[in-house]
Amino acid sequence: MHDDRQLVEGRFERAMRQFVRPAQYAARMPLTLSVWHAPGEPVPVAEALTGTYEPFASGSVWGKPWSTSWFRIQGEVPAEWAGRRVEVVVDPGFTGQGPGFQAEGLLYDASGVPLKGIHPRNRHLTIAAPAVGGEPVHLLLEAAANPAVLEDFEPTPLGDVLTAGDGPIYRFRSADLAVLDEDVWHLVLDVEVLSELMHELDAERAARHDILRALERMLDVLDLHDVAATAAAARAELTEVLSRPASASAHRISAAGHAHIDSAWLWPLRETVRKASRTFANVTALARDYPELVFACSQAQQYAWVKEHQPHIWDRIKKAVADGNWAPVGSMWVESDANMPGGEALARQLVHGKKFFRDELGVETEEIWLPDSFGYTAAFPQLAKLAGARWFLTQKLSWNQTNKMPHHTFWWEGIDGTRVFTHFPPVDTYNAQFHARELAHAERNFAEKGGASRSLVPFGWGDGGGGPTREMLEKARRLRSLEGSPRVEIEKPSAFFEAAYEEYGAKAPVWSGELYLEMHRATYTTQAKTKQGNRRSEHALREAELWCATAALRDATYTYPYDALDRLWKTVLLHQFHDILPGSSIAWVHREARDTYARVLAELDEITVEAVRRLGTGEASAFNASPYPRSEVIAHGDQLVHVNVDGLGSRSLTEAAAHTRGPGAHAAATREGDAIVLANEHLTVTVDSDGLLASVRDLGHGGREVLAPGTRGNLLQLHPDHPTQYDAWDLDAHYRHTRTDLTDAESVELVEDGPLRVTVRVVRSFGASRVTQEYRLAADSRRLDVVTDIDWQESEKVLKAAFPLDVHAERSAAEIQFGHVHRPTHANTGWDAARYEICAHRWLRVAEETYGVALLNDSTYGHDVTRTPHKEGLGTTVRLTLLRAPHSPDPETDLGTHRFTYALAPGASTGDAVAGGLALNLPLRVAESGEAPPLVTVDDPAVTIESVKLAEDRSGDVVVRLYESRGGRATATLTASFPVSGADETDLLERPLKPAETSDTGLALSLRPFQILTLRLRPV
Repeated sequence: MHDDRQLVEGRFERAMRQFVRPAQYAARMPLTLSVWHAPGEPVPVAEALTGTYEPFASGSVWGKPWSTSWFRIQGEVPAEWAGRRVEVVVDPGFTGQGPGFQAEGLLYDASGVPLKGIHPRNRHLTIAAPAVGGEPVHLLLEAAANPAVLEDFEPTPLGDVLTAGDGPIYRFRSADLAVLDEDVWHLVLDVEVLSELMHELDAERAARHDILRALERMLDVLDLHDVAATAAAARAELTEVLSRPASASAHRISAAGHAHIDSAWLWPLRETVRKASRTFANVTALARDYPELVFACSQAQQYAWVKEHQPHIWDRIKKAVADGNWAPVGSMWVESDANMPGGEALARQLVHGKKFFRDELGVETEEIWLPDSFGYTAAFPQLAKLAGARWFLTQKLSWNQTNKMPHHTFWWEGIDGTRVFTHFPPVDTYNAQFHARELAHAERNFAEKGGASRSLVPFGWGDGGGGPTREMLEKARRLRSLEGSPRVEIEKPSAFFEAAYEEYGAKAPVWSGELYLEMHRATYTTQAKTKQGNRRSEHALREAELWCATAALRDATYTYPYDALDRLWKTVLLHQFHDILPGSSIAWVHREARDTYARVLAELDEITVEAVRRLGTGEASAFNASPYPRSEVIAHGDQLVHVNVDGLGSRSLTEAAAHTRGPGAHAAATREGDAIVLANEHLTVTVDSDGLLASVRDLGHGGREVLAPGTRGNLLQLHPDHPTQYDAWDLDAHYRHTRTDLTDAESVELVEDGPLRVTVRVVRSFGASRVTQEYRLAADSRRLDVVTDIDWQESEKVLKAAFPLDVHAERSAAEIQFGHVHRPTHANTGWDAARYEICAHRWLRVAEETYGVALLNDSTYGHDVTRTPHKEGLGTTVRLTLLRAPHSPDPETDLGTHRFTYALAPGASTGDAVAGGLALNLPLRVAESGEAPPLVTVDDPAVTIESVKLAEDRSGDVVVRLYESRGGRATATLTASFPVSGADETDLLERPLKPAETSDTGLALSLRPFQILTLRLRPV
C-alpha cells in the first residue's frame, strides 16, 4: 500500500482549521455594550451596579494597566434560535499569552450574582440549552486589564501600578450571542483526541493506521460547505476506533482537576483574590454539566479570600465539596516555599491550613500538595506525619537541570527517619490538558513500571488561574478506555494515593534527605528585604507568643491576644508563598511585602511590649526569648552593659551594670603597624589595612588560626550574574567564571575601644555602591559580628562574602527546620556538583573531627561551600550570598539600602551553632519590667524549645514545641514554673496523642535524633 499518510494528515488538518472549527458556532450576533471604568483599585459588584455606564463599541480600546472596567452586556435571544444551545461568547482583547497572564474577567447576572470566569481558552457562558426565543440577556463583565509582564525576561515597568503607565493596553474585540452546534463541537473533540493519539503511536502499529483511515473516511462523509448538516454522519465514521478499549496493561491515569493559582507572582495579592473567584466560579459551573468532575484545590488562604469577597461562590464550593466534585487538598495555608520558612512557620502552615479545611468544610486533608515549590526541606516528612498527613505530592523536580529523579512513587525519608508516601507525577506538568502527548509521556516516563501501574495527572489551566474546561472533560470521557492510550479515571487524589499505596507501598523505593531542586538557586537570595522581613517576623512572633503566654499565667487580668496573633501569623504565612518569599514576583508584590512586614513588626512589638510590661514593675531587665542562656553586651541608655540571662527568662540590669566599672569580662583593641587587633577572652582578630580579616585565632583551642594560610576573611566578591533564562530565579554555574575581589577600602578605623566591646569600621565603594561594615567583638563573646550597611546600586551582579577556613571538612552542616542537613563539600557526582548553591537558615557549620567553625546570619539563606587547597593542605571556603540585582520580573530588584549582620563563630560545636543562631536572630529585649523566671526549662541543651504559646482552642493550656537539635538521642526533663495538673503529647494541631511521661521534677522526655515533640500542659 502506498504511504500517503502525510497527504491525509494535511487534508484533515486544513479541513479542521478552515472549515470545521469555525463551524462550531452556527450563528452569531453582536450584543450591546456599555462601560464604567472603575477608578483606582477593584470595587465590589454592588458598587459596580450603581456605576454610570456609557455606550461602548466593540473594537474600542480600554484598560490602562491593572485597571478594571465593568461592561454591561445586553441583548435578546432571536426567536429562530429557540430550542438551540445559546451562549454568550466574549473576547475583551485576548492576546497570544495564555490564560491568567493577560486580560480576564468574571461574568455576573443582572443582580450581581457571579456566574463564570472567562479567559482565552474559556470564553463562553451558556445562556440556555434549550433556549427560548425572546429571552433577555443582561450580564455584567468585570474585566481586569492585567498586563503581560514576563516577555522573555525583559525588564518592564508593567510590574507595578506606580510605573505601568496610563495608556490602554487592550482592544475589545467582541461580545456575541451565539448558537453552539453541538454535533460540530463534538466532532472537533473526537478528531482532536484521535489525531493527537495517532501522532503518539509508532508508525509500525496498526492502530495508528486505523485511526488515519477512520479520519479519512470521516472527511469523505463531511461536506466542508455544510459542516453542520454532515457532522453527525462524520462522527459516525469515528465511532468504531473511539470504542476500542485500552489494553489490559495500559498505564492507569488518575486525573484530578487543578488550577494551581500563584497567590502572587506576575500580579499583586489583590488580583489573586479575583483569580481565585473566577476560577472557582468556573469549576462550580462546570460541575453542573460534568458530575464526574473532581477538582483538587489547595491553599486555605484562597478559600478564605473567596469566602470573604464572594459569598455566592463560597456557597457553591461548599456544595461541590459535599457532592464530591471538589477535593480540598494540601493541608497548608498557602503553597509555601519549602526551603526558607522557619520550622515553626512550616508547622503553622499546616496548623492553619488543616484547621481551615476542617472547620469550614468538614474535611481532614491528608496530603501535602506542593507541585511548584523550588525544592523541599528534609524536615517535611516528619511535619507531615505530625499534622496527620499521609501523602506528599510535588511536580517541580521534573525541572532538574542535571540529574533526573530516579523515582515517581516512593517513600521520602526525613532527617529524623520519618517516611511519607510521595508521588511525583511523571506527566511532568500540573497544568495538563489531556493531550495525547502528555499522557504518552506520563506512561513512557513513569519510573516504577513493572512494580506500579498508576500515576496522577492534575489537569486544568493554572499558575494564573482558570482551571479545567469542558473540552478537557470531554476528552477525558473519550480517553477513559481507548486503545493505544493510558486509561483515564477522574477521581480524588486521595483515591489515587490509596490505590498506589495498596499496590506499591510495600515495594516502593526510599529517597532519604532533602529534595533539592537543581534550578532556581537564586531564590535563596533575590529580594533580600522580603526575606529579611520574613525572618524578623518569624522571630518576632516567637517572642510575642512567649511573653504573652508568660503574662497570661502571671497576671490574671491580662488577656492573651489570640485574634491578633492568629491574623499576624496568617499574614506572615501568606508571604511565604513560593513566589513571594523566594523573590520571584513583580515589583508591586515586593513593595507591598516590605510595607506589610513593617506593619507586622510594629504591631508585634506593641503586643510584646504590653505583655512584658505585665511581668513586673519598675526595674530595667533584659528579656531572652531564646531557650539558651546568654552572656552578652547590650546597650542600656547611653552605656553598654554585660549581662547574663537564662533562656526564656529575664535578668535585672542593675547588678549587671557594675560590669562597666569592674574587672569582669572585657574586650580591647591594639594597633600592630597598619593592622588593628581586637581581642577578648576567647578570640584575637586582626583587621588589616584593607579592612579584611588577616587572622582569627581561637584562644580556647590553643590559639588555633581559623583562616586558611595565605588567605583573608570576609572578602567581598562580586560576580556578573546573567542567568540563561529565569532572571530572578536562577544562579547559573557560569557566574563563577568571573569575579572581582573587593579589597580596596576607603577607610579602616577603630570606632569603639572597650572595655565591653571593640569595633572597627570599614568603608568600601565599588561601582555605584557603597558598603560600611563594622567588625564587633564583645566581652565574653565567642563570635565576631559583621554588621553591614550597604547602598546597593549594581546591575545584574551577585555579591558574596567569603571566609576561607583552615578546616578540612568532608561535608557542611546547614540548619533547616527542626534540625540540620549535611551536604558534601566535594563534587564527586552530578548530584554533588549540582548543589553548588545551598540553603541554610541561621547557621552553617564546617568541621573536622574535633574542631568546627560556624557562620551565623540574621537574614541570609544562600550559601556555597567549596574545598580549597592551600599551601599547607586542604581548607574549606564558606561564602554567604548577600545580594543580587536581576532585572525581571522586578527591574529594580534589591536596589537601595540594606542592613544585616552575619557572624563568624570559631570553635563552634553544633550546639554552639544552634544557640548562636538563635541569639543573633533574637536580640535581648530591654524593658522596665523586672525579672521573670522562664515558664518552662529543659535540662538537656540538645533539646531546643521552638515555641511556647497558649493553645489554639483558647482553653488556656500551654503548648510547648521542642526538638532534638544536634542529631543524637536526648533524655531530658521539662520543668514548668507554674503548677500543672496534667500534660499530653499532641500532634501539630495540639490534638492529644498520649499522656506525657512525668517524673518527680517534671515531664520526662526521650527524643530520637531531630524528633519534634509538641506538649500540651494544663495549668492548675
